[in-house]
Amino acid sequence: IMNKHTLTLCAFLPFAASAAQFSVTSKPFGEIDGKSVELYTLSNESGAKVSITNYGGTVTSIVVPDKGGKMGDVVLGFDSVAEYVEKSPYFGCITGRYANRIANGKFTLDGKDYSVATNNDPNHLHGGLKGFDKKIWKARIGNMGDSPSLVLTYTSPDGEEGYPGTLNNSVTYTWTQDNALRIRYKSTTDKPTILNLTNHSYFNLAGEGDKTNLQHRVKINAEHYNPIDETSIPTGIAPVEGTPFDFRKPTQIGKRINEENEQLKNGKGYDHNFVLKKTDDGKLMTAAVVTEPTSGRILTVKTTEPGIQFYTGNFLDDLKGKGGKNYAHRSAFCLESQTFPDSPNQKEFPSPVLRPGETYSQVTVYHFGLKGNPQKKKNKN
Repeated sequence: IMNKHTLTLCAFLPFAASAAQFSVTSKPFGEIDGKSVELYTLSNESGAKVSITNYGGTVTSIVVPDKGGKMGDVVLGFDSVAEYVEKSPYFGCITGRYANRIANGKFTLDGKDYSVATNNDPNHLHGGLKGFDKKIWKARIGNMGDSPSLVLTYTSPDGEEGYPGTLNNSVTYTWTQDNALRIRYKSTTDKPTILNLTNHSYFNLAGEGDKTNLQHRVKINAEHYNPIDETSIPTGIAPVEGTPFDFRKPTQIGKRINEENEQLKNGKGYDHNFVLKKTDDGKLMTAAVVTEPTSGRILTVKTTEPGIQFYTGNFLDDLKGKGGKNYAHRSAFCLESQTFPDSPNQKEFPSPVLRPGETYSQVTVYHFGLKGNPQKKKNKN
């Protein structure tokens, strides 16, 4: 059914007695500079669903069950696109061309110097003044087998935000039957450039609007992390052992977050890249597992990327979100798959360079399960 207000796609797979069902709906989400913005909702057979707007490829909600079967939204966001424009701290969006920071907004590529915006004084952050999070992407609905998908595309012109090369980008969101959000990124360029894409969702598994994230238990598959200077630029690679950054075993966020530690800025919190323990380059691997005791929800993050930024909502400060809920200091966390911050300037880090003829390709999966209810083996993500 399609008109100017809604679009609905429903699918039934006829080849099995218990055929899976899914739906995709679309509705207006507002306008930006006279251009309409849509909100798409992908639902699976169980009724769990994710909503995504083509403004910034932003995930606005993820509704999944708790241990009692009650559905709840586990990501922070707003009720209108205008609020995302006015006050969003990168809620749920695609950040690029370069997620995270570039020191002093400068890098050199093939002997040529480039300058990009210093929008996080004195550094460049998340693609600049008008990064991918602030673009209206073209959207196309589809499916991956019995799972609904949304394909978003955006072409970034040569020189946009100071970056070289015309960059063609495709991001595919797939919502599986067992409640996993699979994000596949693909990009090509006509000139050598740098690239680092991620999704910047803020999670609280007790439900968005819950007042704290400190009860969540986090496990990160990393033996090393990137210490940072006072402007959040990495100063190298260091072992997590013997530090508050050792999450190799499940540990409450709040257990060590207020320790007197130079890297925690004497209580400010975590906002660091973790060097993932890779076993096979290019293969999907488990980066982190987060458990929330009250709801029983478990978030498992898998990625093909070498690093993951763990951020604990240190700069949230009584921000009004969906339904007027208050988003307080440390009321959510982010797990952003990525290459390392400032990689263009640090040769020992994984290279972020993309050249003509190459394809940037990465996959990250956020799977929502329940304690005592392991992932279904049929889910191949």
